[in-house]
Amino acid sequence: MDHRAVGVFDSGLGGLTAVRELRRLLPSENIIYLGDTSRVPYGGKSEETLVRYSRQDLAFLRTKDVKAALIACGTATTAALPALQQENEIPVLGVVDAACRRALEVTDNHRIGLIATAASVRSGVYERTMRTMDGAVRTVSCACPLFVALVENGRYRRGDPVVELVAREYLEPMKATGVDTLILGCTHFPLLQDVIAEIMGPEVTLVNAGAEAARALADVLREKDLLAAGEGSLRLYASGDPAEFGQLAAPFLDEPLENPVEPAVLETE
Repeated sequence: MDHRAVGVFDSGLGGLTAVRELRRLLPSENIIYLGDTSRVPYGGKSEETLVRYSRQDLAFLRTKDVKAALIACGTATTAALPALQQENEIPVLGVVDAACRRALEVTDNHRIGLIATAASVRSGVYERTMRTMDGAVRTVSCACPLFVALVENGRYRRGDPVVELVAREYLEPMKATGVDTLILGCTHFPLLQDVIAEIMGPEVTLVNAGAEAARALADVLREKDLLAAGEGSLRLYASGDPAEFGQLAAPFLDEPLENPVEPAVLETE
């Protein structure tokens, strides 16, 4: 048993969808979340910059003595996960492997779609990971950079004409390829799940990368005997405006905030 907190970080609000799943799976865990909102979005940054930002994010969480960490950001996972795993003795997980495993479990026709940030799509890591797991899989990828900005600004509900126009522009060509499974490869995208599901249709299974990563982290905590007991807590930090972050966080968590969001000062050297 280990009552130290689990650390989770993302460039902004999206990673809270993974925290929501962690809270559901492991209600006894203390969770510390960092949203690097002063530098959001990560999607257009270079790999070198993403690795540097991710190191700084994890270094902040490690000052809180976390026992494990989840990179709840597809872009940061694709760029920085190997480095962070090598540099830290605590378990560090990302959102790619678990999502790929789940997609391969549910697909019937081995045609799997991926929507993610431009950096994640450009890296090809989802495709490489799935091919390693199953050489017969065919993947179709689409970068959806406007989704992050829309979600961060509270624009993600069905019926919003801007959201639906952008989503159809991205997703209708994907649907036409015949994929039967679609990975939501950015943790912002589950807020758009209703819109995405309506466009893709009931024959396409959506895989939530953040939720799958949360399940994988729960498995690691059990395997390593790191689970906590009692009633868990949630502390939120933002490198940008904490009040603004707090105003937008509740829909991502699907619960009211327990405590005010706290400011995070990151080492930037």
